[in-house]
Amino acid sequence: MNIAEIFQKGGPAMWPLLFLSILTLGTIFERLWFWLNLLRGERRFADQILESARRDWDEATHLARQFSNQPIGRFLYTPLRLANKEPEVFRLALEASADEELNAMRRGDKLLEGVIAIAPMLGLLGTVLGLINSLASVKIDEIEASALSTVGAGISEALISTATGLIVAIITLAFYRLFQGLLFHQARIFRRTGNELELTYRQFWLQTQQQDPDPLLRPQLEPPKGRI
Repeated sequence: MNIAEIFQKGGPAMWPLLFLSILTLGTIFERLWFWLNLLRGERRFADQILESARRDWDEATHLARQFSNQPIGRFLYTPLRLANKEPEVFRLALEASADEELNAMRRGDKLLEGVIAIAPMLGLLGTVLGLINSLASVKIDEIEASALSTVGAGISEALISTATGLIVAIITLAFYRLFQGLLFHQARIFRRTGNELELTYRQFWLQTQQQDPDPLLRPQLEPPKGRI
């Protein structure tokens, strides 16, 4: 029995299952391509930007702008491009940028979640419809061995849709959990990189304030001349 025969014997529920399968495969391939491109060289980009920030903030900003086609570059470029930024503003910019990038990485999750929930239900619906059709052709007062064998074959064919729905849901769930794990790993990278960049900036900010305090505060920091 080939795939076409299995599909035909699965009943009408096989058509929506086929549609969900096509959507799922498209989403899975798109997400796999996205994550492969993302993970390739990401740590190297982050280390280069952090190393530049320890030497020159303008150089780090320019480097992050060059890597803005990558999520890690956009994440670090958002706080670096701010002018006259205080440490708290810098931290808020990091958090907002991380949330925006992580939300963008969740694209396709809702579709996969929907397939995981709907596919088994469609398979069960196909089985129920197949059982109804099989049992409807049997009369209670005319039960024979041939009729029972026909019903058994109909039940076996009706279970095809349930098996198909479970297969679609299981495969989708496996890739969904994989993408969730990659997202969690990406969140840890953002947290580690953001903390290092914020710490470097706070040290730079303290040094700047000690070398060149705010002119408005300078009269309070310097005692008036001629007084003891």
